[in-house]
Parts: sequence; structure tokens; C-alpha cells
Amino acid sequence: MFQNDAVRALDRHESLRLLAEVPVGRVVYTRQALPAVLPINFSLDTDASVLLRTSTDSDLVRAIGGVVVAFEVDEFDAATRSGWSVVVTGRATVVTDPAEHERLSQAGPTSWMPLRDPVFVRIESEMVTGRELRGTRGTQ
Repeated sequence: MFQNDAVRALDRHESLRLLAEVPVGRVVYTRQALPAVLPINFSLDTDASVLLRTSTDSDLVRAIGGVVVAFEVDEFDAATRSGWSVVVTGRATVVTDPAEHERLSQAGPTSWMPLRDPVFVRIESEMVTGRELRGTRGTQ
């Protein structure tokens, strides 16, 4: 792989800090044996797991249940050709504990979409990777 000063790997701490700064990411999971990508708003829990709030009858809820998924966030500036990307990979589960559900109802993510019978999905941050792209204006 070609290495240069334009790309820098981010450590876990930096990656989680950046992850917490954006309101929307993309969860990558398997639906009917094919990759599926769903943009969704989220929050980080105190243990650095990614929290999603969705409907009980969503495709996402039907597809998970202890399976490994990826969650990606990024921010880029096309004019300066700079930005960053963070990927969290880990097991996704629906929060079933009533006390935990109540806690997340107060402090967890809200959905930008109207939801009937909402549930919370937790993605454990088993692997966190990030990359920063520094401005490379004018290069090809």
C-alpha cells in the first residue's frame, strides 16, 4: 500500500472523540444474505458502544441478534480534500432489560423519524478504526 503524509491512522481515543461529534452514521448489516446500509442518527453510551433507536419492526431489528455489524461515520470537505472516517465493528443486540431501556429513553439517542414502539440497538465497540485524510489539493 502506498504510504504518504496525506493519510493518518487514528487511535481508538481519537476515533471515539470524532464519532461523538456527528449526529448521523451508517450501520452496515446483512439483509437476506446481502449487504445493507442504513443511515441513522445515534449516540455513544458511557462504555463507548453505539446506540441506535429504531422501530421494533424495522429491517435492522429483524436482521440482528448478536451478529457482527459495522457502523461508520465520516466528515469530508471536498474543497480541501480533507476529512476523516471512523468504523466501529461489533455485535449488535436489541436492549431488552427494562431498566436499561428506561435509562436510554432518558439519556439515549432520539430518532429523527417518528417511531411507533421504539427499541434501542446497542453495537459493542469491539474494534474501532479511523483514518484522517489531510488536504491534498491539486494532487492526483
